[in-house]
Amino acid sequence: MAASFWVLQPFLGALIWAVMIVISTWPLMRSVERVLGGRRWAAVTVMSVLLLLVLVVPLAMAIGTVVGHVDVITGWAKELGDFRVPPPPAWVAGLPFVGEAAAGAWQQVASDGVESLGAKLAPYATALVRWLVAQLGNFGVLFIQFLLTIIAAGVLYAHGEGAAGFALRFGRRLAGEQGEGMMRLSAQAIRGVALGVVVTAFVQALIGGIGLAIAGVPFATVLTAVMFLLAVAQIGAVPVLVIPIISLYWTGSYGMGTFLLVVAVIAGTLDNVLRPFLIRKGADLPLLLILVGVIGGLVAFGLIGIFVGPVVLAVTYTLLNAWIAGGTARR
Repeated sequence: MAASFWVLQPFLGALIWAVMIVISTWPLMRSVERVLGGRRWAAVTVMSVLLLLVLVVPLAMAIGTVVGHVDVITGWAKELGDFRVPPPPAWVAGLPFVGEAAAGAWQQVASDGVESLGAKLAPYATALVRWLVAQLGNFGVLFIQFLLTIIAAGVLYAHGEGAAGFALRFGRRLAGEQGEGMMRLSAQAIRGVALGVVVTAFVQALIGGIGLAIAGVPFATVLTAVMFLLAVAQIGAVPVLVIPIISLYWTGSYGMGTFLLVVAVIAGTLDNVLRPFLIRKGADLPLLLILVGVIGGLVAFGLIGIFVGPVVLAVTYTLLNAWIAGGTARR
């Protein structure tokens, strides 16, 4: 058994993610199956294609956007060399604690030019470029993980009842009726993460992405992907929208700037309205646990760990609470 886990280790991230997706979307798959006249194979095909569109296509579009705008990025880098920093406003020096130091640093950059700032940032920029190159090299691996997730999800969709029955029998074999109840609690925790975190992040990113596209902001696809990841990490989509809003106001596009500001307010409000409602429909999970799961999952599994990490911790947290409550009740 230990050797089997060793062999399956490269596939664990994709498999856990597939289980999360299938458990969360099983009612939707059954609805599609009923619409298609009870043909399971057709419903599995539809759901697999939807997963392909949701997972692979946005990633490909984001990469294509970056590659297609290489000349624009190069032009920005050239324009940066001719940019002149204005003197610091008077209010900067009046800031508490850091005002004088910030004004002095700003004035030095304004006097020496951007070249001096570039020389200071060069070592960090080199490290950043190396990291970006390494991440670009991992895109192929990421595509494979996404495809493995879709394949595993398709198999689970096709044999969902059998997989659920096996999980319940396994739980009952471990701890009788309590073990079977633990399996059901695990599914509830998975739905809580999927509904309260992933769905909320998707809606936030969708609203923000539509706003960016309407406002004509460059790299809207890439920014939408970043908004989605930050929303899953409990940071939210608003920090990504702040920079385009400032840029629009700076360039005199007050109408589009105000429109994007309204979009940012709506997207940010979803954190306090939609997410708590959806989490309560699945399981009541601390947001700190979700944040730790995102960070730890990212380190352990890579990009898909953003989704896998919160699921693992949410299931563990739910089962641990149920076990403690059960022990207290027996006393």
